[in-house]
Amino acid sequence: MAKTKRRLSELDAIDEEHDTINVIIETSRGARTKLAYDPDAGTFVAKKILPQGMSFPFDFGFIPSTTGGDGDPLDVLLLIDEPVPAGTLVPARLIGVIEATQTERDGSSMENHRLIAVATISELFADVKRFDDLPDAVMNQIEHFFISYNEQAGKHFEPTDRSGARRARTLVDKAIRQHRKK
Repeated sequence: MAKTKRRLSELDAIDEEHDTINVIIETSRGARTKLAYDPDAGTFVAKKILPQGMSFPFDFGFIPSTTGGDGDPLDVLLLIDEPVPAGTLVPARLIGVIEATQTERDGSSMENHRLIAVATISELFADVKRFDDLPDAVMNQIEHFFISYNEQAGKHFEPTDRSGARRARTLVDKAIRQHRKK
């Protein structure tokens, strides 16, 4: 019996059995080229090259079968020991969310939160269960990356709060419901 092929963006968002989220990597840690998955083309598209000296601090991806306030799948910054290639599905546990307001070039604003998760296979971050388990310097650098990244695009990214895994899961559940309505 042949299996039906599904787009990466249509995979399950949550693995209920293991109480994890599924993260599809778009851009690996250390990369300067921002990739984005294009579900219509079924491939990754180069979207932006960061300036010299700026790179992604950790792997960056999305949770499939979710739709956020910006109409795209929810973004996730993934703490993992070693960068993994674009297109890799990585089971992860949520540790929190950086809640933020993003102001576009035209002056319009929207919520554009950044979920933070730890890969379940990670040994280096195995003991990280919440933001408080990370040094303040790491959290500050993550926030600064998102501020600088948006600044490069002529946008303003303003972190408004750091919330824990429960709030992050609530946002994921809401985004799953929103995706089902599409």
